[in-house]
Amino acid sequence: MLAYYSDGFVLPLPAGHRFPMEKYARLRERVQAELPPGAVQLVLAPAATDREILRAHDPGWLRAVVDGTLTPAQQRDIGFPWSTAMVERSRRSAGATLAACRSALEQGASVNLAGGTHHAFRDRGAGYCVFNDVAIAAAAMQVERRVQRVLVVDCDVHQGDGTASIAAGDPSVFTFSIHGRNNYPFTKVAGDLDIELDDGTGDAEYLDRLAGGLDHAFAAARAGLVIYLAGADPYEGDRLGRLSVSRAGLAARDRMVFDRCAQAGLPVAVCMAGGYAREIEDTVAIHLGTVRIAAGC
Repeated sequence: MLAYYSDGFVLPLPAGHRFPMEKYARLRERVQAELPPGAVQLVLAPAATDREILRAHDPGWLRAVVDGTLTPAQQRDIGFPWSTAMVERSRRSAGATLAACRSALEQGASVNLAGGTHHAFRDRGAGYCVFNDVAIAAAAMQVERRVQRVLVVDCDVHQGDGTASIAAGDPSVFTFSIHGRNNYPFTKVAGDLDIELDDGTGDAEYLDRLAGGLDHAFAAARAGLVIYLAGADPYEGDRLGRLSVSRAGLAARDRMVFDRCAQAGLPVAVCMAGGYAREIEDTVAIHLGTVRIAAGC
C-alpha cells in the first residue's frame, strides 16, 4: 500500500500554537519503523496544481493564498499565519489525497498521512484548512474519468462543513459526516447525511450510529470510490473532541469502514484529519492504527 506524506514542509507557527503539526512527522516515522517491511511504501506527496485546485476553489482565493495577500481576518479564520511553507504544505496535502485516490483505484486502498482539510470552503479557509483536499480529489477523479460518483465518509469529530458546501447540489458526490452536535463548526452546513452526537458519546452508541449511517450512505451514494476521513479526535482524551470514544472503539470504527468498503468492492483513500489529544503520542498511535488496518497488518 502507498502512503503519501507532506510533513517535510514545516509551518512557522507561533509559540504555544494549539495545532499539533509535529504529529505528521511522528506518524511517518512510526509507520516506517513499526509496520512490517513492504507493507507500506512511503512517497513524498506531489503538489496539487492550480488547475486541480480551481476545480474546487475560486480563483480569487487561490491567488490570495499563493500571493500572500490574505487579510489578517482570513489568516485568523485559518488558524495560522501565511508563509511560503504554508502554501507548499497546503498544495502537497491536497496532492497527497489526489495521489491516494489514484493509488486506491489501482490497489484497493491508499493513505494520505495528513489531509482531511474539510473546513475549507470554495472561497475561504477555516479551522486549520486552506484547500479542501477531499473536494479537489473528488473532482479530479471525475474529470480524469476514473469514477463517476464519490462517497465521502467523514468521521472527524467536527462536521465537514466546507466539503458539504462545495458538494452542495452535486449528486455525484455524497457527503456523510458523523460528528459532535455541540462542537465546531457551530453553524453546520447540511451534507447529504449528517449524524450528530451528544457530548460524552461512547463506543457503543458511536459504533451503532456509524453502522446505520454507513448502511444509508453506501446504498444512496452508488459510488465508485470512498474517501475516508479517519479523524482521531472522537477520542476520549482529545482536547477538542468532547466525545468519549476509546482507542479500541476508534480501531473498531476503522475496521467497520474498511470492511464495508471491502464488502462493496470499493477502493478507499484515507485521510488522517483531526486529532488533538492531550498527549500527542495518543493521536499518533490512533492514526498509526488506522494506517495499520488499511494496510492489512
